[in-house]
Amino acid sequence: MSRAFAFQGDLKMSAQYIYDTAPLGSLIRYSNGEPRPPERFRRKLAAWNNDNGTGRLVERYPGQVTDNYRSPAHFMLHLATYGSQGVIVMTVRRAYSVESPLNFEIIDTPKLGQVRVLTTFRGKDELRHLAADMASAEAWMRDNPYSGMRAEIVTDADLAVLPSELRRAA
Repeated sequence: MSRAFAFQGDLKMSAQYIYDTAPLGSLIRYSNGEPRPPERFRRKLAAWNNDNGTGRLVERYPGQVTDNYRSPAHFMLHLATYGSQGVIVMTVRRAYSVESPLNFEIIDTPKLGQVRVLTTFRGKDELRHLAADMASAEAWMRDNPYSGMRAEIVTDADLAVLPSELRRAA
């Protein structure tokens, strides 16, 4: 029986690694390393689901240090969107500190030629949508107006080296 969310070759990445290297739009898997409990243990399963899943990297926040406050750098994963008949009712996002004890893995990055739809607030980019091409991005931007939107084509410089590619090169 295989473990749920077992990392390829158990290569585990820290939250700091994700913050530093994963391009916006990357699909990130996170795990506490524990095996998934059986369905009959509903509370244990709910707790396990809280620490194990996947999400799309949509934001990064630098850390802040003041005289009486310290906030480490963190990143935001988009976990789910709920709605009906084209109306979004709720978007679920979760922030992870670079000090998080969870294990992370980049399981997919935006492909060359895809288009990120971004907004910028206080100098930080936020991914609003990842489109297959510029025509799809422009259509999405017409249907979903945000202030200061821009489209950015994914280039070679944006691509991260995935762990499976690192292992093959060795």
